[in-house]
Parts: sequence; structure tokens; C-alpha cells
Amino acid sequence: MIARLLSHDLPKSRVLAFILAVIVLGLAFAPFLFSGAKALNVAAKILIFIVLVASYDLLLGYTGIVSFAHTMFFGIGAYGVAIASTRMGPGWSSLLTGALGAVALSLVLSLVIGLFSLRVRAIFYAMITLAVASAFQTLASQLSEITGGEDGLSFKLPELLAPSFQLSDTPFLGASLDGRFITYYLVFACAALLFLAMLRIVNSPFGRVLQAIRENDFRAEAIGYRTVVFRTLSNVLAAVFATLAGCLLAIWLRYNGPDTSLSFEIMVDILLIVVIGGMGTMYGAICGATIFLLAQSYLQDLMALGANAVQSVPLLAAFLSPDRWLLWLGILFVLSVYFFPTGIVGKLRTWRQG
Repeated sequence: MIARLLSHDLPKSRVLAFILAVIVLGLAFAPFLFSGAKALNVAAKILIFIVLVASYDLLLGYTGIVSFAHTMFFGIGAYGVAIASTRMGPGWSSLLTGALGAVALSLVLSLVIGLFSLRVRAIFYAMITLAVASAFQTLASQLSEITGGEDGLSFKLPELLAPSFQLSDTPFLGASLDGRFITYYLVFACAALLFLAMLRIVNSPFGRVLQAIRENDFRAEAIGYRTVVFRTLSNVLAAVFATLAGCLLAIWLRYNGPDTSLSFEIMVDILLIVVIGGMGTMYGAICGATIFLLAQSYLQDLMALGANAVQSVPLLAAFLSPDRWLLWLGILFVLSVYFFPTGIVGKLRTWRQG
């Protein structure tokens, strides 16, 4: 049953299976296991980034396409929900209309970008997508009447998802059964379904062709596969999943702005997570997103505790200062690339086989 659910793409490592089980169970029961708004917010962001990173890995890891326009589709999804909810008011129809409109726009843009750009060499395609993404971010910042400009858009959700909604006045196992609780499990269910869908795609005959194109596109073309068609389809699918991840982000935050979903920093984070988790492995998105976002959210707090513990050693305390958390995050990334050149998932699978 589990093998069918995972499209027969099993972890192939007991250690990896254990790590994945801990992460999934932790995310599934996060409202009951972790108290405080910050912990729940980190868990929700991990779920959203798992979908976003897995959709990018569909391009980079499975097809060999380097694109810098992925955050554009992420932002389209977030803006679709935000604009529809702002104009139409809080309601399920607003969320559905915004999501469908965003997916339709992403379909058109990704198809156009794919057809006109994927015929060129990889570096030129990457530059084209970077230019398109930058133009879209500038456009979103300037069209203040539609997008809210630099201030972004804040909106209300349907009553069931509103933070003020109370399913029960009595907490259940320490968790408040309110609108935030329901919203989290909506995000969890959608993220799980989207991830399983992508897992099914990469393990289908279509996914095998994408991997063949990644390994040797000339050979794939020689045996009868039109590589431009398959690359374009991969680009479209990745864009759709990234758009849906953006919709989930907007629903969770009840806000969207240029820096929230269109920032180039998010694109850098996606690339880092793909490398940390392992390219060409859907499970890499789960491991990479969890490790990266936990480090990004809690490393500064851990360093503050460490600095207080070694106050008697001034040099060491200064080195562990919370203001230098980005330095340590960079060191952790370098170490992960050095010791796990194929990513965490790739290393664990190779280690098992060895």
C-alpha cells in the first residue's frame, strides 16, 4: 500500500526512511507537538517549500533545466489568491477563482517561455528566465492599483480559516482548535497531495524520458523523443506546481507582496535546498527544506544560547554572536556540499548500497 502511494519510489535506505518518517510525523502533528505561533509558522513554511523545491527539482534534477523564473510562478500563485480575495471578498469562491486564474496565467507564460527559450543553450535560457522574472517583479511593484505595490495586499480568508474562528473553546491535546489550526491542515493536505502527484510524474514513463534527456539529450532525440516538447511540458508542470505552492503561501500568510514571493533571495534559497537535499530526488526536497528552514529560523537563537554559555571566553563569544548567524549558515552549507556532494538523500542511498 505504501509502495503504491509512493509510486514504488521507496527511500532505499533505512536511515533515510527513518528521517523521512520523523519529518512527516513531525509536520503532521506539529500543532500538537510544538507550542507557539513561530513553530507552527515554520512547519507551514516547510510544507510550502517542500512543494516549491520539489517542483524546481522536476526542472533541474530530472530534466537538467536551469531556470531563474521559478519564483515568478510562485508569486503568480500568491498574487492570484491575494488579488481575488481582495476584489471579491473573503470566500471559497475567491480562493478558487484566484488559484485557477493564477494557474491559467502560469500555463500560458511557461508555455511561451518554453517554446521560445528552450531551443537555445542552457546558459542563455537561464539568462532569459532571469530577465523575465526580474521584469515581472518590477511590474508587480509598480502596478500598485492591482498588486498593492511595495506594500502588498492583505486580505481575509473564509470564516472557517479565519484566526478568530473557534471550532471548540476547549483545547484538544494542547492545541487550539481555531481557524489557524484548520488552515494548517489544509496546507498540509494540499502539500501532501501535490508532492505525491510529482512523485508519480517522475516515476512514470514521462519522468523516465525527462531523465534520459537530462543524461544525454542528443541520444534521447536520436531514439525518437522530441526533447523540446518534453522540456516544455516539464517547464509547464513545474510552473503549475510552483503556482499552487504560491497559493498555499498566500492562504497561510493572508498577505502577499513582492518581497514575500518574488524576491530573488527565495530563488537562491530554492537552489541551496535542492543542493542540500539532493538533485533528482523528490525526497531531497523534504530533507533539504526541513534542514534549511529550521536552520534559518532557529540558528540565531541557538547561537545566542551558545554565546551566553561561553561569555568567559570573549573571542569565542564574539564568534558565536547571533549577528553572525548568516556566516554559520554559509559554513553549514559548505560542509554539507563537501561531505554530501550528491545531497543528503544521494549520500544515504549510496551509503546503504556500499
